[in-house]
Amino acid sequence: MKAWMFNGAGKPLELAEVPDPVAKPGEIVIDVKASGLCHSDVSALDDPNWSVNFGELPVVLGHEPVGVVTQLGEGVTNLRLGDRVGIPSGPPNVNGYFRDGGYAEKTTAIATEVVKIPASLDFIRAASGTDAGNVAHHAVVTRGQVAAGQKVGIIGIGGLGQIGARIAVLKGAEVYAAEIKKDVWPMAEELGVVRCVEDVRELTDVGLDTIVDFAGFGTTTMGAMESVREYGRVVQVGMGRLVFEFNSNPLIVRQIELIGSMGGGVEDLSGVYEMMASGGLDPKITTTTFAKIAEGLDLLRQGKVRGRMVVDMQNGI
Repeated sequence: MKAWMFNGAGKPLELAEVPDPVAKPGEIVIDVKASGLCHSDVSALDDPNWSVNFGELPVVLGHEPVGVVTQLGEGVTNLRLGDRVGIPSGPPNVNGYFRDGGYAEKTTAIATEVVKIPASLDFIRAASGTDAGNVAHHAVVTRGQVAAGQKVGIIGIGGLGQIGARIAVLKGAEVYAAEIKKDVWPMAEELGVVRCVEDVRELTDVGLDTIVDFAGFGTTTMGAMESVREYGRVVQVGMGRLVFEFNSNPLIVRQIELIGSMGGGVEDLSGVYEMMASGGLDPKITTTTFAKIAEGLDLLRQGKVRGRMVVDMQNGI
């Protein structure tokens, strides 16, 4: 099969011919029908600090695949051949990091750690949920504990942030957004955001209960801690910069909770698919082709992608 191989930071993705995967006991093989592109893949290609996130290299990149089950490993009883499933990003599958990922014709997953795609969802929308939706739900609902009546700030209205903002709205929160690109403000308002600003510090007077930082550039993290209310919560998701100067004064003096959030599990992805199937969550999506994955990642690098970019592989590669 064809696959895009990651050989380490500073090296271009390599399109290669590799053996088809085989399902181990408890695993499945899926024919990949769509896979989301993520800015963290750009960071992996550009930033040597990301090497700690990977197992042995080379590895097939891509942690957002959906597809059709084509092989069942020994002992798998919860799925059938032909089932349509999405693979949640992050542990325990860690596709694209410690397991070959979705930038390929086929990939594998732990059978109990996938989610069946509702009949009303197409593969493209389902793929946008595996990471952007999954990570956003985990950050907003599971880690952030956002609930009705709260005031919530979202930093970054990109592929993840737009979904996180909408999830917070659907949970009944009053949602504010900090986004430097003013051209996406109208989209944020369509999602139910009540006010958009360029810098989260402009929201200091709002009394935000929780701020979820989907950007993670250091300045955004500090801005969140300076802007959230006393005893408030900051959920750190974005990894725009892994290393930055940190002032602990607002964290300590104002007794803020600073919480990390990574990936999400089957419960998060199930929650996302339920919101999508009901029509409440409909992310903005841009599609590309398998042959243009490297080009798509470069567009992400340049900040030229609006919403989530998804590779459509339903008609072959």
